[in-house]
Amino acid sequence: MRRFQHYIDGEFSDGEASYPSIDPATGAVWAEMPEAREGDVDRAVNAAERALYDGPWAKMTATQRGKLLYKLADLVAANAQVLAELETRDTGKIIRETSAQIAYVAEYYRYYAGISDKIEGSYLPIDKPDMDVWLRREPIGVVAMVVPWNSQLFLSAVKIGPALAAGCTMVVKASEDGPAPLLEFARLVHEAGLPAGVVNIITGFGPSCGAALGRHPKVAHVAFTGGPETARHVVRNSAENLASTSLELGGKSPFIVFADADLDSAANAQVAGIFAATGQSCVAGSRLIVERCVKDKFVALLREKAEAIRIGAPLDMTTEVGPLATRRQQDNIGALVTRSVESGARLVTGGRKIDGEGFYFPPTILDCDNVASPSLIEEFFGPVLSVVSFETEAEALRLANDTRYGLASGIFTQNLTRAHRLMKGIRAGIVWVNTYRAVSPIAPFGGFGLSGHGREGGMAAALDYTRTKTIWLRTSDDPIPDPFVMR
Repeated sequence: MRRFQHYIDGEFSDGEASYPSIDPATGAVWAEMPEAREGDVDRAVNAAERALYDGPWAKMTATQRGKLLYKLADLVAANAQVLAELETRDTGKIIRETSAQIAYVAEYYRYYAGISDKIEGSYLPIDKPDMDVWLRREPIGVVAMVVPWNSQLFLSAVKIGPALAAGCTMVVKASEDGPAPLLEFARLVHEAGLPAGVVNIITGFGPSCGAALGRHPKVAHVAFTGGPETARHVVRNSAENLASTSLELGGKSPFIVFADADLDSAANAQVAGIFAATGQSCVAGSRLIVERCVKDKFVALLREKAEAIRIGAPLDMTTEVGPLATRRQQDNIGALVTRSVESGARLVTGGRKIDGEGFYFPPTILDCDNVASPSLIEEFFGPVLSVVSFETEAEALRLANDTRYGLASGIFTQNLTRAHRLMKGIRAGIVWVNTYRAVSPIAPFGGFGLSGHGREGGMAAALDYTRTKTIWLRTSDDPIPDPFVMR
């Protein structure tokens, strides 16, 4: 059985306690994880603060920081397969996705390596003749990063990359439900030569680790990815230290299909949007809103594709849908499907957990036309699609915006003017047109409403990890006049 350790102040160490990690494909214990509690959290945050103000990191130029990020990117690329296998083993995410995704994660570190020496200040044309005034962007401080179990290396890269580019130091809390890939990633941080304390990586449970980290008096910013309820605790905690927050939360994303769309292409995109990653994606296109005249044809096409999906062991490259990450998630999804059917939704396919080892749940489609189904409101975080139909563009837009969330959305139509109208009308941070689930380090990622605030990706993310310092320089040699008058 493998045994993992924390990475604090440039050293690997055990936690104050430990706990077993479960292989979602078998339900068996496969590794022992360190459990950080308040003492470990305090050590990690203090190490990050020392590195921020006193260590070699504080004296590095932005270009030197960028070179370390380039080295880290190369190490991620070289070790992508090992990291992918660990993520698959610990979370159940299929190896064909983790392999491709983690190889691409290196591009995020390369992108922010290049941005490191391009975070600029500015000169202000101030309205006083004897003053020069300019702005500096400086690191916001010690950052607490809380990362969920799904796509852990990707969801940490979109935080670690821009924060390092900005000059911050950090404590990263890996999810207790699948921390292996991030704890292994710490070895690459160490090998890349980042100074001790710059990146600290721990794991533990919410009340004893996450809460202590978020409210720590030396934490200046909390970057969180997860669900809205936990985010509320994060925000309440931040009242203790007045840390700023960026929240990347869940979604109930609309996937709109018009009759003029390429239905075969749209069906493949819908499969990618809801069944890839076993539906365990914050941008999952979980609400299909399809034009009524093609609804039956499109749903039949989706059913055929869903029932042909290969469900199997996540480490098998031919597997298309693997297990859910936890038994708790499997039980929650089953209960929500049951409640939806009891409310009147019609089960098109799937709907029952798969018996046997592991936490498997099949691709599921619910027809929710003219039904107030909870599946249209609540986030499953699993492979369940809810279908409704529309007759007019206005009705499609109303249905798309009928949610408290606002993370992602998809529009499938060949009508360019219609697409432009809907792009403007949809209340979501991401709009994909005739595609779905595409990402890039160059493009900001984030949502509206209960999907959170702040952006990950692009220059915007790097700027979120800075604060502005205003510098005034008096250029006159004359004595300062009346001291009782504001200048």
